[in-house]
Formats: sequence, structure tokens, C-alpha cells
Amino acid sequence: MTSTQSKWLDIENKYDSGIYTKHQVVMVRGQGATVWDEQGRSYIDCVVGYGVATLGHSHPDVVKAVQEQAAKLMVMPQSMPNDKRAEFLQELVGVLPQGLERVFLCNSGTEAMEAAKKFAITGTGRSRFVSMKRGFSGRSLGALAFTWEPKYREPFGDAVDNKHVDFITYGDIEQLRQAVTEETAAVIMEPVQGEGGVRPASIEFLQEARRITKEKGALLILDEIQTGFCRTGKMFACEHSGVIPDGMTLAKAMAGGVPIGAFAMTQEVAQKMPGGGHGTTFGGNPLSMAAGTAAIRAMKREGLAEQAREKGAYMMDKLRAIGSSKIREVRGLGLMIGVELKEKSAPYIHALEHDEGVLTLAATPLVVRFLPPATITKEQIDQVVAAFERVLNNVNPRAERQEELKQADKENEQQE
Repeated sequence: MTSTQSKWLDIENKYDSGIYTKHQVVMVRGQGATVWDEQGRSYIDCVVGYGVATLGHSHPDVVKAVQEQAAKLMVMPQSMPNDKRAEFLQELVGVLPQGLERVFLCNSGTEAMEAAKKFAITGTGRSRFVSMKRGFSGRSLGALAFTWEPKYREPFGDAVDNKHVDFITYGDIEQLRQAVTEETAAVIMEPVQGEGGVRPASIEFLQEARRITKEKGALLILDEIQTGFCRTGKMFACEHSGVIPDGMTLAKAMAGGVPIGAFAMTQEVAQKMPGGGHGTTFGGNPLSMAAGTAAIRAMKREGLAEQAREKGAYMMDKLRAIGSSKIREVRGLGLMIGVELKEKSAPYIHALEHDEGVLTLAATPLVVRFLPPATITKEQIDQVVAAFERVLNNVNPRAERQEELKQADKENEQQE
């Protein structure tokens, strides 16, 4: 790479905060399931912004909506009604599980989780929570209280107040039954744990969580930030179990790549928050609203959930057919797929990117996570699986490129 070609990487490394360990390529363009770096090399993207571009990169409907809205009006506070916000809210509530008819709009999944926490407290008059081991809820100080992995919490000491959070084993109904009491404001969990290793909850666990929370007067809040908007083969992952929560945190794929977040809830939960009890400057801005409306309409028109369901089953069958002795398990739901290895995944993720032009990410140190867009073709899936089989056969993580592999380990520690 010449100095001209690498100038963007040099500038970013010079001025960026330094908290991210950077990949050594500069991405400049994307279309569908493909992205290109500044040298013109193409990659099949099975990361898509940590699960954001489920519609594919630069979907034409979203691009058109953003272009048109940017020329009209980009920002308007939620105290001032707006046509694009009203249109988006109507479109969103139209696809939400029945009964979730109130929405707090914000800009990200972490912000949605912060809102959920506050609405749960005011909605129940309680302040204790139950969260899941291996769960991931965000990196703000409030959301960190629900995030299990100690490495995210420990640098901030007592500022992360998780004294009011009880962590239980994901899927353990007896632990759940014991943890939820008359002091519990809400149970918060992902219907499929993403960073925790791509682990779908059993239908029985989700249904029992719904029953137990109702019995104890607590809320059930499902984190659908990564699973929502067709990723798992349904519009929302909770639809696989028939469970309707009291609230859902939403973000990632909701606006086709434009920053957006929301906490959707019942009327009963919403009406107990005092006026001015929460707020946001950019949340609900017309630009994101236009993108969100276009994205949801495209998802419905193109049958994106059905595509994710069909292609996800196809991809998991192909991955299982590899039959490598290095693979412990292939699991997932729709196009949220994890391959658990018997050794660290970082060398294989590194080789997929550098040798094969396939972008993937980690989910725990042993799991390779695949989050391709639902618009990926079966031919591209075949290419990804073939590339994965090659790196499984060819990479010896104890032999060469130790410095590169250390770098890969660092990169794969920083997800979501």
C-alpha cells in the first residue's frame, strides 16, 4: 500500500481516541453483501456493522429517502411534531408485537437500554433487575450494569451500579424463578445472545420468563437490538416463541444503516413516566425517521424475514457439512449464526479477512459469528463456507504470524 492509499488510516490512527484496535484496511464503499477497500479489493461482509445492514449496504430505497429528506429537513426536536416522525411511528408500531404501541425514540441500542431501565423503574416503582450471564446490554454506565462480562465493567469500578442486578444462568428456569421477586422491576434478556456466543433461548425459557414476570408484577424487556428486523427469520425473534414482552429495545437494522434506536413499550408502562423524565436531542430526527420508514417498508416488500429464515437454514446446513474436527458446534437462528471452535477463533477470523476476503467477527474467544445481510445470495454463501473450510484446513494458529494473530485477538475483543 502506498503512502497515498494509506493516508486515511494514518489520519484516523492519529486523531481517533485509541480505544479501538484498528484493522489495517480502509473501507470506502458497499453494495448489498459486498464492501470494497481503498485499493479496490472486494470482501463479502458477514459483519455488516455488527448486524446493522440486514437490508444490505446502501439499499436504494434507504439512499433515496435520505437524499430526499436531507434536502428538506434534518433535525427537529420531539417536542415539535414532524410528518416523517409520525409516518415512521405508524410504520414501526404496525410491525411490533400486539400491545407495544408506545415508542421512545433515540439514536442507538445503548440509549434504548438506558431508556428501558428508566421506564422499568417508573413503570413498576421498583429498582431491582434480573439479567443474564453472558448477556450484553451496552457500554454506557447504566447499561453496563446489565452486561455480564466483567472486563467491560471493572475499569469503571463502583460507578457501574450493578448492586441492584441479579445475574442468572441463561436458560435456567429454576434460577429465574428464584431471582424474580416482588422487588424486581424487570427481567432483561436477549432472545438470542449475540456476543455471548450466538445462543438462542429455548421457547420454554422465554415463555416461563413471561409467566413468572407477570406473576410477580415485573416487566419482561427483550433486547432485540441485534435480533430485531428480520435477522432471525422473523420480524422479531420473540415471534418464534409467541412471547409478547412489556418492552423491547430496538436499534441496528431499523433504519437500514442510519443511526437510530427505540424503546417500544405498552401504554401502561409509558404512561407512568413523568413528563420530562427522559429525553434526547437527536432522537426522532426526520432524517433517521425517513430512513427507518423506507427500511421497514423494504423489509416487508422484499420478504426479508423469509429470506433470512431460508438462507440461514441453508448456510447452517453448509457449515455443518464441513465436518471439521476443529468445529464443536454450529448454532443460530436465521442469519445470526455462530460456529464454536475447539480453539481460539481469532486466527481463523484473521485469515478469512486477509486471505479470503470474508469479514466475520468473534462472539466469545471460541466462536466465529456470521451476520450477513439477508440479501446475500446463495452463491455468496457458498463462497463464504468454502473460504471458511479452507482456513480451517490451512491455518495453524501455533505456527506462523504470531504478531498478526495477537493483533487479531485484540480486534476481536472489541465487538458490538
